[in-house]
Amino acid sequence: MKITFLTVGKTEDAYLKDGINKYLTRLKHYTRLTLVEIDELKNAKSLTREQQKAKEAELILKKITQLDHVILLDENGMELSSTQFAAYIDKKALASVANLVFVVGGPYGFDPSVYARANDKISLSAMTFSHQMVRLFFVEQLYRAFTIIKGEPYHHQ
Repeated sequence: MKITFLTVGKTEDAYLKDGINKYLTRLKHYTRLTLVEIDELKNAKSLTREQQKAKEAELILKKITQLDHVILLDENGMELSSTQFAAYIDKKALASVANLVFVVGGPYGFDPSVYARANDKISLSAMTFSHQMVRLFFVEQLYRAFTIIKGEPYHHQ
C-alpha cells in the first residue's frame, strides 16, 4: 500500500521540518510514503474565504486519482485513538487499498467539492492546531500506527 500526504502550503519552521523528516525517514521501513506540498495561493488576501477554498480545491483534486482512498484531516472527522488509527490503516491494507491519500487543507478548511470526493474524515484532536504542526503530529501518528501494527514497542499502553 502506498500513502500520500497531501498538504496545502509548505512547512516553514525548521524545527517542524526536522521533526517531519525524522518520522518520514522512520516510515520508510514500513510503507511507501510520498509528501506532496501544494504551493500556497498567490494574492490570497484579495480572495474571499470561499474563493480561496475553491482555488485550493482545484489544486487538491488535480493531485487525486479516481482509485485513491481520500482521507481529509478535518476538525469534524472521526476521532480515533492511536490503536484505532492503526486498526484503520491495517484494515485498508487488508482490503487491498492501493493508495491512501491524507489531505491537510488551507487555513479555512476544505471546499465542498473536496468533501464530496473524500472517502473519510479524521480529526487529530478536538483542539485546534496550526496547519504546520498538524503535519508533524500526523506523520508521528502514522509512524506510531505502523509500530502498533507490527507489534513493536514504540507505543505504550
